[in-house]
Amino acid sequence: MPAVSVTHLLKRFGQTVAVDDLSLEIPAGSFYGLVGPNGAGKTTTLSIITGMLPPDAGGVRVLGHDVWSDPLATRRRIGIMPQADQLFDQLTGLQLLVYSGMLRTIPRAEAAHRAQDLLDAFDLTDAAGKTVADYSAGMTKKIALASAMIHAPRLLVLDEPFESVDPVSSANIRDVLLQYVRGGGTVIVSSHVMELVEKMCTHVAIIAKGHVLAAGTVDEVADGEDLADRFLDLVGGRHAARHLDWLEGQEPHVPQEGQKSREGQD
Repeated sequence: MPAVSVTHLLKRFGQTVAVDDLSLEIPAGSFYGLVGPNGAGKTTTLSIITGMLPPDAGGVRVLGHDVWSDPLATRRRIGIMPQADQLFDQLTGLQLLVYSGMLRTIPRAEAAHRAQDLLDAFDLTDAAGKTVADYSAGMTKKIALASAMIHAPRLLVLDEPFESVDPVSSANIRDVLLQYVRGGGTVIVSSHVMELVEKMCTHVAIIAKGHVLAAGTVDEVADGEDLADRFLDLVGGRHAARHLDWLEGQEPHVPQEGQKSREGQD
């Protein structure tokens, strides 16, 4: 049984078609990357998969459960990494995790135990008593991911989890996610960083204009090329750099005296 099965998905916003007859199957236990240019439909697709946005047509099943006819069973199995502005950032890191666990009906004592484990795993133990509003960007990403994992979901859906994250925090997040997949979990990650996707993911789908252009294992999609080059081949839009001769080692322009006074008046 696949972790996620998406069939003939369609979503419009007014006259704009964001997702156009998109079908995708994500194997259980995979680290699956969704890549595409801005406006490709990645975030819309993830929002539909997680039950946050209804489709106009098509269907989604998560671990055998229909997202729309069986929403509670589906959401129990999904962990969604919130954005920084969606966190209760006046809570401490520990309080946020315990609260997130209790929202998922986990008893307080068990939520506190899991929270401490997650703080240790993400190297946030020293910041447990610090308010999340005072966290760095990397720490905020880590506490957000921890809050998505506290109920032990079988599917993690992450939209740009490494954006604005320093290399140390990025490596820490990557290690936790790889361990999660080795334990049987499935990760879907949307990212613009092709090198990261190629290094971390087992599978990838390239999406553009609401369509899947290629999907499969990373090696299958790359088809003997570097994944970034393959992406550009499929998506297109790359053009030769325009020659700007005025950038080539010339002395800075120094206005003449009369010109300087006119510029001051302007």
